[in-house]
Parts: sequence; C-alpha cells; structure tokens
Amino acid sequence: MDQLLQHFANTIIMGGTYALLGIGLTLIFGIMRIVNFTHGELYAFGAYMMYFFATIIGMNFFVAIAFAIAAGMLLGMLLEFSLLRPKRGADIDTTMLIMIGAWIIMQNLEHLTWGGIAKSIPSPLPETPLVIGPISISWLRLMVLVIALLLIAATYSVINLTKLGKAMRATFQDSSTAALMGINVNAIYTLTFGFGSALAAAAGALLGPVFVVTPTMGDLASLKAFAIVILGGLGNITGAAIGGFILALAEEIGAGYISSGYRDAMGFVIIIIVLLFRPTGLFARAERVG
Repeated sequence: MDQLLQHFANTIIMGGTYALLGIGLTLIFGIMRIVNFTHGELYAFGAYMMYFFATIIGMNFFVAIAFAIAAGMLLGMLLEFSLLRPKRGADIDTTMLIMIGAWIIMQNLEHLTWGGIAKSIPSPLPETPLVIGPISISWLRLMVLVIALLLIAATYSVINLTKLGKAMRATFQDSSTAALMGINVNAIYTLTFGFGSALAAAAGALLGPVFVVTPTMGDLASLKAFAIVILGGLGNITGAAIGGFILALAEEIGAGYISSGYRDAMGFVIIIIVLLFRPTGLFARAERVG
C-alpha cells in the first residue's frame, strides 16, 4: 500500500507537466487544424532556455522559468508568422511537411549550439525530500506540480474568461464568420501557436532541472504529447489535461510493478487500446477548445 501511494504521488507530479504538453498541442490543433511536429522541440527549447538563464547567466531560478516560457512563446509566434502564415489555406500534407522540416532543423540547431553532452540545471530548493507518512516527495518535484497546476488554471481562465479566449473559440467554430465580426484571424492564429508553444516550453523549463537537458529530449516528449491528445480527443483541452494524468499513471504503474524499462511502453499500450475501442478519444463528446 505504501508503494502504491508513492506511485500515485509521482503520477500527480508528472501528470501536471504532461497535461501542459497535451494542452499546448491540442490547443494548436483545435483552432488551427495543424499537427505541430515541432512541439517536442519547443519543449526542449524551454529546457535549454532554462539552462541558459538559470545556469549560464545566473538568473534567479523562478525568474528564469518565466523567461524560458516567454522565449518559447516568442519562438512559437515566429514559427507561425514565418512558416505557416504564408501557407494559410494549404492542404494538411503541405503544413505537415513544413512542420516536420522545422522539427529537424530545430533539433540540429540545438545540437550545433549546445553540443551533444547532457546539461544539468541546479536547483536552489532543498535536496532533503518532504516526507508525509509513507510518501516521499522532493521539493523540486513539488514545485514543478504547483507551477504546472497554476499554468493549467491560467490557461483555462484565458480561454474561458477573457476576450482573447472568446476570439479563439469563435475562430475555432467558424474562422470566416469570426473575421466578418471583426476578429483578426491571423493574429489569433499567431497568438494561439505562441500560447501552445509557451506551454510546451513551460513543461521543458520545469522538467529540465528534474532530469537532464539533451538535443533529443524533445523526441519522446513529442510522442507523449500526441499520445495525450489521442487519449483526450483532438482539440479537447479538458481531455488533454486528464489524458496527461492518465499517461503518467500508466507509466508509474508500468515502472513500479513490471519494470522501469517499460515506463514509456505502458503509456503507448493504453493508446493502442483506446484507438481500437474509441478512436476519437476518451472524451470526444466533451466541448472542445474550452
């Protein structure tokens, strides 16, 4: 029972960052209908920016997180403006090829810039874990959970309670009508891509200090993000958030009761099962983009 409680605690902590990855990806797909293959590299970019600001420059750890998220948003907006806007209205095959090319270029630039050696990001938090009964949690992982939950709550608030969120939802429902109502659809697309990119960078900035930072770290993160989106239903933000926690639970159970080598495989076993019995996702009937 003690081991099971520890696994549930780990699930909640990792699930928060997985949810950020999934929400960012599903937000872009839900509004723009673009499969963002650069999502994993934006995650890696956030981790490298965290390393740059916190380790190389020596910026305050928490301020560095904010700067890494902002850098991810700016890069996402630049990608949308330079690569996707000129091809607005193109078929999905064209945009997919563009994003795959951007993914390859970004990963090689990271390798060229930072080298292939893994980077570590020191944390200012105490190394002695917080012990609550049979559960032991590092302060760093607890901080990751708190910030991830705050970012998820902020995302829901922006989408459901602000004029920008209303414009995003209107664009999702009917971009032509939204344009006739005075909404700058191009600006909404750029902001949406930037917002989703910021969430991916946030996940990288939060998990970079927990693990290590490498040029290929985005590959697995991208696969997990797509898995989460498939679980929750394409374009369903609530489903993506729940899917992040489901994937984290599957990984914890697989690592704890089968083998640590099966941590990543267990999540994809669930994906295969979901695709076989519910191809549209577990929460396909839920309201999308909200």
